[in-house]
Amino acid sequence: HLRACTISRGTRVDRHAHVLEGAVVGALSQVGEEAQISPGVRVWPSKNIESGATLNINLIWGNSAQRNLFVQRGVQGLANIDITPEFAVKLGAAYGSTLKPGVQVAVSRDQRSISRMVSRSLIAGLMSVGINIQNLEATAIPLARMVLPTLAVAGGIHVRVHPDRPDYILIEIFDPQGINISKGKEKKIEGAYFKEDLRRAQIQEIGSVSYPSQVIETYSKGFAQHLNLPAIANSGSKIVIDYAYAVSGAVLPQLLTKFDCDAVVLNASLNQVSLSTPEREELLTQLGQVVEALKANFGVQVSANGEQLILMDESGMPVRGEMLTALMVNLMLTANPRSTVVVPVHASSAVEQIARRHDGKVIRTKANPTALMEASQTNPNVVLGGSEEMGFIFPQLHPGFDAMFCIAKLVEMLTIQERTLGEIRTELPRVSHRSYTMRCPWTVKGSLMRQLVENHPTDNLELIDGVKIIDTQSDSWVLILPDAGDPLVHIYANSNDRHWTDENLRKYRTYVQEFVEQEQGVESNKAEALL
Repeated sequence: HLRACTISRGTRVDRHAHVLEGAVVGALSQVGEEAQISPGVRVWPSKNIESGATLNINLIWGNSAQRNLFVQRGVQGLANIDITPEFAVKLGAAYGSTLKPGVQVAVSRDQRSISRMVSRSLIAGLMSVGINIQNLEATAIPLARMVLPTLAVAGGIHVRVHPDRPDYILIEIFDPQGINISKGKEKKIEGAYFKEDLRRAQIQEIGSVSYPSQVIETYSKGFAQHLNLPAIANSGSKIVIDYAYAVSGAVLPQLLTKFDCDAVVLNASLNQVSLSTPEREELLTQLGQVVEALKANFGVQVSANGEQLILMDESGMPVRGEMLTALMVNLMLTANPRSTVVVPVHASSAVEQIARRHDGKVIRTKANPTALMEASQTNPNVVLGGSEEMGFIFPQLHPGFDAMFCIAKLVEMLTIQERTLGEIRTELPRVSHRSYTMRCPWTVKGSLMRQLVENHPTDNLELIDGVKIIDTQSDSWVLILPDAGDPLVHIYANSNDRHWTDENLRKYRTYVQEFVEQEQGVESNKAEALL
């Protein structure tokens, strides 16, 4: 919505942004989705107004007006547009300024050239404030998390192409144990970044760079310690692993070969550009055909630099989504009765039904990686954490998501339990779990959550993350979950009764839509009057 304002050449204004009366936006600037520039504000050329940000003062000296640096999984943005070398240098300096001078930070990345560029810029920023670097170079993220505690570092940074957005870069910052940093730490870094409260080291205090060795060996040792090696060695298992052109020189096949497991590897070469969703689906179909043709025990497509996976059973049928979460919980609790699993708040209720079969316990957390990692580490007797959406955590190995160890665990448990993935699939509870994502402006999210809480009895509410409305009679629920990084809200409906799920998903979609329209009604009427 542009109202009596001036937009200069080469400026991009994204959808649902508002530039109000008398505002002037200089050339080659960008105004993100749902951003608002107030009346009379001047924006100098080549500035960036982030999605959801509100700008009330002239933007002259800074480069951007941002709502936050960190979103749900770290710092992310368009490669070489939002996440530039200049941005990365400043981010590295801001992070380093929150640490003591002279400490060490580990830096790792995926194998793509864009990630190398960004990681080198981060390293330059860290060194400029007196931080020493342990450069792990191209290292899968599970390996990086695992070796962090052995390096005596103050934290770590991992740079990769975003697993869900092939044109985005994702920068994650870890604590010394390999867990994503807390919200409090994120705010400290954001404070240093936005206030430009950056330390400057004297020439003799500039950080140094070293290159640790034995990273793969350290991971390999821990990997082997937490597996039943005789079971794997005697399994005669054959598995097919598809790397979807995202890695070269993969570590997992080398590890599995050591344990006498036959691993057939597909597409283990590197494309600098990530595959689109249709291309990944095409490879998944190909994977199913190969699994069936080779009579393999199962297949797996690995993504997210070694964190996430999709399974393919012995008949070439995919196991993904909530079914994958339920299958992993079932396998782990069958092997470890009376244990605990940690899942995000929106996971299917099949998890609780499986836990009851095995006298297990379920802990639900906020729908973000840090909450899952912390709960998996701090609660006793946890054998599994995570979900198909983010990956699976095996806290006895390291605190992060690890598709590689998950594959080895699958071989071990299927061998010991003498079952196939197809057989386990038939044992899973039949739960109807559906979701829908819709737009919800930043300014409306808070009032929507308050309205939901006020309109439902307290006894029927669960407020771990978002608002979960529970129907105790039918053991069903609806969850309205605001998105942490975009002007969106996610609606989840879960029940043993498909009709209940469909009806309530439809009901709350209408509820949210009407509420958003009502909240924006006055503004919409004004816009129509102007037109």
